Amino acid sequence: MMADARLSSAATAAMEQAETVSISAISLFEIGQKVRLGKWPEMEPFLNRLIALADEQGGRLLELSPDASLLAATLEWAHRDPFDRIIGATAITKGLTLISADTVFDALSDDPKWPGRVW
Repeated sequence: MMADARLSSAATAAMEQAETVSISAISLFEIGQKVRLGKWPEMEPFLNRLIALADEQGGRLLELSPDASLLAATLEWAHRDPFDRIIGATAITKGLTLISADTVFDALSDDPKWPGRVW
């Protein structure tokens, strides 16, 4: 949504080639939390426009589903971060490749339904 220079060329290419770029609703919560706690001040000017920006750019916001919620709680994955667990479970339940720099998601590759991660 911000064309961050830190995006890898593979991540940028994946988004450009995608029919639709989906964003988990939990990501908005996580962004808001980081702004509120002062951990991501450069996002503050965009915070109240994130939903509109996603829409303007053709992104699709994914609501947290009961399937993803239950899977996030029960995944055989030692990672405890609830945001990451929900993002990973959403990718699995929706069959969507995850674009993330966070290698912690690679541990999900043991799940036969894991669609993969690009960075």
